[in-house]
Amino acid sequence: MRTHHPIAIVGGGLGGLTAARVLHVNGIEAALFELEASAVARTQGGMLDIHEDSGQKALHAAGLHDAFLKIVHEGGQEMRLVGPDSTVHVSEKDDGTGGRPEVDRTDLRDLLLNSLPDGTVRWGRKATGARALGDGRHEVTFADGSVITTDLLIGADGAWSRVRPLLSDATPAYTGISFAETDLYDADVRHPRSAAVVGGGFFISLGSRRGFLAHRETDGSLHVYAALKAEEDWLDTIDFTDLAAARTAVLTRFEGWHEDLRALIADADTITPRRIHALPAGHRWERIAGVTLLGDAAHVMSPFAGEGANLAMLDGAELAEAIAAHRGDTEAALTAYEEALFPRSEASAAESAASLETMFSDHGLERMVDFFTSGPAAG
Repeated sequence: MRTHHPIAIVGGGLGGLTAARVLHVNGIEAALFELEASAVARTQGGMLDIHEDSGQKALHAAGLHDAFLKIVHEGGQEMRLVGPDSTVHVSEKDDGTGGRPEVDRTDLRDLLLNSLPDGTVRWGRKATGARALGDGRHEVTFADGSVITTDLLIGADGAWSRVRPLLSDATPAYTGISFAETDLYDADVRHPRSAAVVGGGFFISLGSRRGFLAHRETDGSLHVYAALKAEEDWLDTIDFTDLAAARTAVLTRFEGWHEDLRALIADADTITPRRIHALPAGHRWERIAGVTLLGDAAHVMSPFAGEGANLAMLDGAELAEAIAAHRGDTEAALTAYEEALFPRSEASAAESAASLETMFSDHGLERMVDFFTSGPAAG
């Protein structure tokens, strides 16, 4: 079955949802196609810090900023930086005045989903390919055999986008960093030692090209990334279906670290492998009629500048606003959008890559202590 939609968004992450919402606010209908079977098909990941100049700007455009403030995790901007011996080097309290409040990703996604008209999201539609039909029109095929055509195709389908090849031959490359992602549930009761170590917000421990990045979640769990410079196939050597074996294998990379830190792995209730990939900083494309990208599809980067979700939302909002401002002239809208997108994403990608090199250097701890005590974050 083939259907036509004037505007089709492929990908129902935060960027795609923001684009659909801001279009709706401006009286423009879009159809959004999401590979997940439903809104509750899987967990959506950990906490996000939503920045004033990007993610919050997008929420203002979506008319959702007041509702967003109601789901902010109070105390979530607390930050603690420790060394491998568990010595605390930096500790910042959340006094409520910071510009990057924390929110649960699922709560934020639900806020956006619930703001859309019924039927906007077509669930269970995994894109398998896209092709140009001429005159700016495109066709998208899905794994269920369905096909759509559209006058404006928006690729919001993440790092391994099926829409990106219409515009660019670039593919994400391994950054050299691998994560073993763990959860410790009901931490105050079941894992009190780890709960005390992590504290009430964001936690970082660094040393010798490895470390831990953790958040206290709104449900009382701890979400932890054991991160390290590693060969690309390292995670393939570990059986992650065997929790005990996986814990043991990852712990070998943290020999000599304080037992309170090793417990973030040793006591984990779940452990999941994750390689970190990125597109080249400065990724861009020549204008091709009727199609564009946003979020990770356009500029996937490592998470070490905290910009990915924020940029995706800002991309979605600005693209929608450009479409609304240039009604009847799609190419003018896409040109205006991309003129802002490219330099912004290049700067953030470069910042993210630099932060990766700083954090996972031989002296990452010392450099991050200096950053927080004398750099832009000080005060």
